[in-house]
Amino acid sequence: MLQTCLLGNQRDLIDQVLDKWSLSILAALYDRPQRFNELRREIPDITQKSLAQTLKRLERNGMIDRTVLDTQPFAVEYRLTGLGRSFEGPLGVLTQWATDSTEDVHRARTRYDALQRLKAESRTGDLPPEVESDQS
Repeated sequence: MLQTCLLGNQRDLIDQVLDKWSLSILAALYDRPQRFNELRREIPDITQKSLAQTLKRLERNGMIDRTVLDTQPFAVEYRLTGLGRSFEGPLGVLTQWATDSTEDVHRARTRYDALQRLKAESRTGDLPPEVESDQS
């Protein structure tokens, strides 16, 4: 199943849903519809351009609806579609996995970074004393 998913037509959709901003936008829209600037305030690190592009992509994929409100000045509201809401389960599983794995990932990164430093030091001849004595 996983191999088929990674090689099949689903890959494009998975890449788009798991991109840098889509998950944050989908999560922000679970509680209620929001306007563009509300989303910008809720996701403070996103640029206006990235928000606009991601919203268009999510709308194209059927995950959200875009509604132009009849107000002065006009406003646009975004809401999850049924398809977008159906992603709540997988998003919850992914979020739980991230929560459960945070410490393991931190340990792996620390170990990897330490090994990379040792490799760099060995190339320059600046081995720490404990490593130099092990090589004697």
